[in-house]
Amino acid sequence: MTDVTATVVRLKLSLLRNGLRQSGGRRAAFVASAVVALLFAVLQLLGLVLLRGHAHADAVAVLGAAVLALGWAVMPLFFPGGDETLDPTRLVMLPLRPRPLVRALLAASLVGIGPLFSLLLLVGCAVAVAHGAAGHGVAVVAVPLALLVCVALARAVAAANVRLLSSRRGRDLAVLSGLVIAVGAQLVNFGAQSLGSAGLGRLAPVADVVRWLPPASAIGAVHSASEGSYGTAALQLGLSLAALALLVGAWARTLTRLMTAPDGSTLQAPEAADRGRSSAGGGLGRLLPGGRTGTVMARSLRYVWRDPKTKAAWVTSLAIGLIVPVFNALQGTGSIYFACFAAGMLGIQMYNQFGQDTSAFWMVAMTVSSARDAYVELRGRALALLVITLPYTALVTVLTTALLGDWPRLPEVLGLSFALLGAMLATGAWTSARFPYSIPQEGHRNVAPGQTGLACIAIFGGMVAAALLSSPVIALTIALNASAGGEQWTWLLLPTGAAYGATITWAGLRLAAPRTAACLPEILLAVSKG
Repeated sequence: MTDVTATVVRLKLSLLRNGLRQSGGRRAAFVASAVVALLFAVLQLLGLVLLRGHAHADAVAVLGAAVLALGWAVMPLFFPGGDETLDPTRLVMLPLRPRPLVRALLAASLVGIGPLFSLLLLVGCAVAVAHGAAGHGVAVVAVPLALLVCVALARAVAAANVRLLSSRRGRDLAVLSGLVIAVGAQLVNFGAQSLGSAGLGRLAPVADVVRWLPPASAIGAVHSASEGSYGTAALQLGLSLAALALLVGAWARTLTRLMTAPDGSTLQAPEAADRGRSSAGGGLGRLLPGGRTGTVMARSLRYVWRDPKTKAAWVTSLAIGLIVPVFNALQGTGSIYFACFAAGMLGIQMYNQFGQDTSAFWMVAMTVSSARDAYVELRGRALALLVITLPYTALVTVLTTALLGDWPRLPEVLGLSFALLGAMLATGAWTSARFPYSIPQEGHRNVAPGQTGLACIAIFGGMVAAALLSSPVIALTIALNASAGGEQWTWLLLPTGAAYGATITWAGLRLAAPRTAACLPEILLAVSKG
């Protein structure tokens, strides 16, 4: 039992190493994402160091630690690329007690890019406020303590929700959580904009409260010790220690329940199951086209409605796509072109189309024997996405236009949105075939271990390619608005953008179909790894 910690840490390292051995592309994607993350962390560290001596450095440092803890709590659950710590439910059959297992998983959670990123930021926060021997001495204790609280918070929340996203009863809560996170992220964004215009002094009242909340209280203790308030520093460190003990205790209790109690979260009452079966082939099927196209559309739309992870991703995208243009318009600082954000957020759902099928993709693969079959499959998935995306994009654009009162630009913004949407459908179909990755159905991860870098490169690379494909319509919009008398012809951008989007979508599906048909075994292997 004494070797459990070392064994689990080696197991995690082996999983990460074996995931990177699968292909050179995955290794390159992992290295690229690691370099970008660490470069950002180093820049943040340097920025915090430069704040030393600033009147409001303590407020920035304390709030930075609080935001970091919030990210640790929510990102592993709702964002791809989260912490790839081992899923405790995979260890159910092993003779392990909760307390040693907690220590082992806590140590394993400290391995990876995320913990190193957090460590650099916490070091920067501590350096920004540490002065004198007492301040630096407390910082030596506060930084690892704050990191442990962040990791324990993430693991406790993840363990408590490990069955949530795969639970039929818990899917609505997961959707609500995604919506709350989407709204919260935008509130932080608008708060940062307001802060940029008003100065750091506005942080002080909030920081005075947050410095007593773990793990920010550990950074607050560094500042208190630097100011000579040793009693306050001891109390703030004690709060972080108490929070760590409570989180570890809650985590251990959750692990005990996960490893001893049966999972009945997906059980349905017979009446509810009968109602679900009776409505399965209801009105939706009658509205869709016949043949394989309609079948694929019905399957994709049912994923959106019934699969917890797919539904959460859709609701989050719908919320952010509405919040960004509408909030900016309400603040009076927005542009009508922000309405294109709705098309961009929903277009992301086209990426990794086969990953949402997981191991069930083999049933789809058995029906694909030619490029034509693959094209019809991709076309049905794209049409299912358009059933939601087209009316939603139009609604957000009209609402943003109404708030800003800029009705003459409505046609050109709709045309740009349709062109962007078509480009994202095209690149999404291609990346789904070229860079597929698994979405584990069990646990709290959205990407299988070893595939995080691949997922990030596929999504962000596809988005850059979509922006480039949309450039002809963007250039035409700029040219018409810049030329004398060109504004009277901007209404042509609506049919032009719609036609261009439809054409580029068709071309992208045609280009992706042969690749999909030729690489079905590789795609099946990639999406089944979760």
